[in-house]
Amino acid sequence: MLSTLYPFAKKCLFRLSPERAHCLTLAALRACERLKLLGAMAGKPEEDPIELWGLRFPNRVGLAAGMDKDADTVDAFGRLGFGFIEAGTLTPRPQPGNPKPRLFRLISRRAFINRMGFNNEGVEEGVANIRRSSSFRGIIGVNIGKNKVTPNDEAVSDYLACMRAAWEVADYIAVNFSSPNTPGLRDLQQADAAARLLAGLKAEQANLASETGRNVPLLMKVAPDMEYPQIRDLSRVFLDGGLDGLIAANTTLSRSGVEDHACGHEDGGLSGAPLTRRAVETLQAFAAELGGQIPIIGVGGIMSPEDAVARIKAGAKLVQLYTGFVYGGPQLVSDCVKRLRTECPAVKGGQA
Repeated sequence: MLSTLYPFAKKCLFRLSPERAHCLTLAALRACERLKLLGAMAGKPEEDPIELWGLRFPNRVGLAAGMDKDADTVDAFGRLGFGFIEAGTLTPRPQPGNPKPRLFRLISRRAFINRMGFNNEGVEEGVANIRRSSSFRGIIGVNIGKNKVTPNDEAVSDYLACMRAAWEVADYIAVNFSSPNTPGLRDLQQADAAARLLAGLKAEQANLASETGRNVPLLMKVAPDMEYPQIRDLSRVFLDGGLDGLIAANTTLSRSGVEDHACGHEDGGLSGAPLTRRAVETLQAFAAELGGQIPIIGVGGIMSPEDAVARIKAGAKLVQLYTGFVYGGPQLVSDCVKRLRTECPAVKGGQA
């Protein structure tokens, strides 16, 4: 039913400003979930189970960070067929993000430009929302970042605070140090800074695992705008530092493919179809350097089932949707799961 309703809903929502449409969509999803309507409309989620990091994912298609910023729509998104949901980005303290307007549609290019700036209600509220979720049986990742006012030389304290707060509710924790919308954040991707950040996080991961008796995998999300030497150096940092997983890639500062669009000059990260090739190339480069030792989640410009298949064949174990989900609707989730199950079957036993 949702696949039939979504084209009409999208037509109406696209008449609104992008951020207003986003807020209304999440509110509607939550309301339908509370009224127990969403499950009936969405149908049974497609399954394609796989085990990774000791976690069992119901399928390999997840919701990327940035859609459910405060983790208050987890159950509703779960009804739409995602095998895992990455909430956030959450910061230690609430922050409003950048001034509006800060989200722009490029409909003819199937793309968005955003400069949201980690707007969220803070990690404590996000964790409380996850605790309140009840029906989602998939994997929940918590994407964490630093507050805008925190200088880079103190950034590790923000990430550690978020890690501690999210530890008990997160199935995995994703470190966002690659958003283009927090000034200076991408400087943390320089090898020395990344090594210091990773060392601090891994030490705290070990402490928390010892204290709580549960281990939470640590992933880091990288940008698609790096040249090969930086990819090579970061890969060595990740291998030496014992990183559990990588997410490739975030939005791009490139305007290739949208230079002539009316919104092409807007500041922020570009997502959607114009990012597809760049994200694949970034994934392939990291996969080659990591040699299968660190599992990768492929994200960025996955607009079709064929794009999802291409990420797995390029070296990813899982994929995530965001902009493609907005343009394609819930049907894209099930289509991707089915295509991956057919063309890229998990090895026997569901092990990645």
